[in-house]
Amino acid sequence: MLLGALLCAVPALAQNVSTPYSMYGYGILGDRATSMQKQMGGVGYAMNSGRQVNVMNPASYAAIDSLTFLFDMGADLSFIWSEENSVREKTTGGGLDYITMQFPISKYMGGSVGLLPYSSVGYAFGNEISHGAMENQGSGGINELYLGVSGKIKGFSLGVNVSYDFGNIVNDVFAYPSAGSTKFEHVMKVRDWNVVIGAQYTQKVGRFDRFVVGATFSPKKTLLGSSWATIQETTQESVPTEVGRMSLKGNYYTPNSIGAGLSYTHERVSRLNIEFDYTWQGWKDCRYSPMYSTDDPGVVVFNGMEFNNRTRYAVGAEFVPKIRGSYMQRAAYRIGAYYTDDYLKIRGNGVREAGVTAGVGFPTPEGKTIINLGLEWKMRQASPQALLKENYLNITLGVNFNEVWFFKRKIR
Repeated sequence: MLLGALLCAVPALAQNVSTPYSMYGYGILGDRATSMQKQMGGVGYAMNSGRQVNVMNPASYAAIDSLTFLFDMGADLSFIWSEENSVREKTTGGGLDYITMQFPISKYMGGSVGLLPYSSVGYAFGNEISHGAMENQGSGGINELYLGVSGKIKGFSLGVNVSYDFGNIVNDVFAYPSAGSTKFEHVMKVRDWNVVIGAQYTQKVGRFDRFVVGATFSPKKTLLGSSWATIQETTQESVPTEVGRMSLKGNYYTPNSIGAGLSYTHERVSRLNIEFDYTWQGWKDCRYSPMYSTDDPGVVVFNGMEFNNRTRYAVGAEFVPKIRGSYMQRAAYRIGAYYTDDYLKIRGNGVREAGVTAGVGFPTPEGKTIINLGLEWKMRQASPQALLKENYLNITLGVNFNEVWFFKRKIR
């Protein structure tokens, strides 16, 4: 039943973006951050409050209370302003972002299961060519269905996520010369697995303060699945003709990934949490074999793209004015910022992202459930040549259900 509910969410996760940058590589990468973490700049490697699901570091699952069950789901809405060669456009994107759950296994162990986007693809644009026009469309992405577990002893915790990665990435090119129209289609079908290992160490300083150091590692591995290209004359009653096929194994890879974070928490009358995170992914060493049409070697499905190593810096803070105060005093106020050198290098230009975030976690009157509402302003463009400039206003909404499901009542 649980697996069926997660799989039903797959179509909604497939197209959370709307940007031509997603036509390259595996699309726009996700960072496994929940809505609460996105409001803090996307931090989480050193987060282990036990009040929110933290998939970024599986070592955090053991921090959950032995009587608590967490269910967290989030969605976003994006308004995008893009500019290329002084031509400006406005588009929108968004949808369901993730579904996660966290639960206790024992006093010293916790687990989590959920569905997240590993990457997302979504774009549609056109341009003129000799004697006609051309349109580009893309959709899909790679999803992660994960199961994680962690355990703790004293101040140290260790955890692991094992995920089933699946999804289709479809890239279409429609050519409209004067004599008719032709559709070139490239499909990447991923059916793979992945693993993320995490560790955290908590050092208390007095009664009300603590520092947490966290780290994660995911190994480089080849993708499993298949990739093929077809060509079809769309003006006639014809079927697609396959012009190339290859196995993903040995031809497409995901990288060694390392994350590290440091957080400080003060909790007495009020609660303050500050965290800094660093992410490094070795995409430059990952093979990515573009496919060419066997009939026409000049037709390239992915053109002018190579990989860079991806680095990300993020900082965030959360403040609750009074833990047992009035309603607005018990709300959590969050801010954050981040900078990313992305994994794409397009025609010799690296892609960069920078953003600022803010949000509020509103507690429900009847319980511990939190409604997380946030805003993010993000800029994406290439460098040194800007190519396409994009500015985003993202609205994020998440609901974190905190329920006491494992409480055993006494029978009188």
